[in-house]
Amino acid sequence: MIHISGLTKRFGPFHAVRDLTLRVSGGEVYALLGPNGAGKTTALRCLTGLIQPSSGSAHIDGIDLATRPGDARRRFAYLSSSMGLYARLSARELVAFFGELHGLAGAALDERVETMVGLFGLEDFADRLCGKLSTGQRQRVALARALVHDPPVLILDEPTLGLDVLSGQTIHEFIRRERERGKAILLSTHQMEEVELLADRMGILSRGVLVAEGKPADVVARAGAPNLARAFLALVTEGVPASA
Repeated sequence: MIHISGLTKRFGPFHAVRDLTLRVSGGEVYALLGPNGAGKTTALRCLTGLIQPSSGSAHIDGIDLATRPGDARRRFAYLSSSMGLYARLSARELVAFFGELHGLAGAALDERVETMVGLFGLEDFADRLCGKLSTGQRQRVALARALVHDPPVLILDEPTLGLDVLSGQTIHEFIRRERERGKAILLSTHQMEEVELLADRMGILSRGVLVAEGKPADVVARAGAPNLARAFLALVTEGVPASA
């Protein structure tokens, strides 16, 4: 459902992402790891059409983002590490507003908003202004906003960043549930335990290059490391390829 082929993004002479190719199938969680500045967020922004790649292609559910951007965007939800909620709307109003942007209206919109409120446990603060919410509450509202149209592809950039254990667990449970529903999920994270808990496959970016890819246990074994954290450190400091 996600297919990135030969994706490159240059900023002047600097290559933020270089010749990135990866696939994520329905019913799969693919975790993308890398140190700060490795190119993860740039790759996701190219995939979601927020910035234009210098070369290469990206397809969402078989739709070319370059030639049919509107159709492609209707097929995915994107949760950015920068939540950007409207402070003067309540959580419920915000989710409803984005539902309207995706073409929902009337009873269908009302039903979907209430589903999101229940799914992410927003009941206690659904009518509170977004500007008054805690970090964990804001993250859950951001997820509800992104997923209100129930797309087949989820692109999540550090969805548990800055969250406490309970809020993080809520998001982990949601990711598992959506995988069981057949969604293709691309997850950017810095947290090794999150990869071990959730990922069917993973890739490691270093200096914009994919230096490892495969099942987490296989990447660890190919790197000759005792655990994922050690494998990650070895691969990003040495740049040793460990292809599937």
